[in-house]
Amino acid sequence: MQLFYSKEILESTEEFEFSREESKHITKVLRKKEGDSLQITNGFGLLCKGIITFSSPNKCIIALKEKKLQDPKNYRLHLAVAPTKMNDRYEWFLEKATEIGIDEITPIICDHSERKIIKKERFERILQSAMKQSLQYYLPKLNPAISFSDFLQMENSDQLLIAHCEETNKQSLQETLKTKGKTTILIGPEGDFSNKEIGMALTKGYTPITLGNNRLRTETAAIVATHSVAFLNQ
Repeated sequence: MQLFYSKEILESTEEFEFSREESKHITKVLRKKEGDSLQITNGFGLLCKGIITFSSPNKCIIALKEKKLQDPKNYRLHLAVAPTKMNDRYEWFLEKATEIGIDEITPIICDHSERKIIKKERFERILQSAMKQSLQYYLPKLNPAISFSDFLQMENSDQLLIAHCEETNKQSLQETLKTKGKTTILIGPEGDFSNKEIGMALTKGYTPITLGNNRLRTETAAIVATHSVAFLNQ
């Protein structure tokens, strides 16, 4: 199954025209022609079956014949993850977390962050590609980068968790997680959260957790958290 994406498609949409770039891919690479069917999602759970009514490398038009709103997961996961020094590592996290199942991502700028600027448009394309590849119908929400302190002022979830490396009393994610709710997990930069940041999070109601005995890279910790939450919610 080949899945296409456009956020512009609504339940009321009857006809849709792909961009020139996507039209070229459909006709030249996939060799689709008039009368062929396509599966399309808008990233908000809507799955559509469309029939190509006009096909050329510059313009591909489809008539939407069937639409069905897919059920969301039984839980919601929001990861606030500090950008990594190497951009490709963060991009790897975005791709794999989307494949596993994540709902929202916020890059947080911390005291020890070495990278403070993100490429949001590129990150969005990675999320879209991973959603299509893994045949999912909900596109994760990518928020703009925000400071750690500002993030603490605005987040609201059923459960707030922070994964850090300091030698303090921490529970495992398995022991702590409340399933079938909305969970927010904070993942720090390569130098970990500062003691000040950990203290700020605790005063805001965050529970400290461990993701295992091994010391993990930022992007690895984020993937472990994503998979663990998905597994525990099965």
